Amino acid sequence: MPEIPVALPDRQPALRVMPLPADLNHHGDVFGGWIMAQVDVAGAAIAAKRARGRVATVAVNSFLFKQPVSMGDIVSFYAEVVASGRSSVTVNVEVYAERHPANPLTVKVTEATLTYVALDQQGAKRLLPPEE
Repeated sequence: MPEIPVALPDRQPALRVMPLPADLNHHGDVFGGWIMAQVDVAGAAIAAKRARGRVATVAVNSFLFKQPVSMGDIVSFYAEVVASGRSSVTVNVEVYAERHPANPLTVKVTEATLTYVALDQQGAKRLLPPEE
């Protein structure tokens, strides 16, 4: 699959990490589950900001792996709220890998949509506060 260079979005990432050797499979690619976990962390951070409190993941609406991620890549997770319901927040997360520091290349590696529900202190579903 050819690597198509792209520019990073013009906003702050919700999360930025570099995978470690323990995150790789025997082919040297990052486990998809590691990427999924990081996507969930990035999405939850944005959902919690919108909910102004605790949230829990209730659905992974879509998840598409476009390119593998390798050790040494700097992986950036850009998340944005795309919908709010009475108690739910839907978030899109786009994932980019910055590769080859000597000859820089940025590629989009994953995109996902997740839904979170706002929770109260006891873990029960609660209404979202009004948007600011």
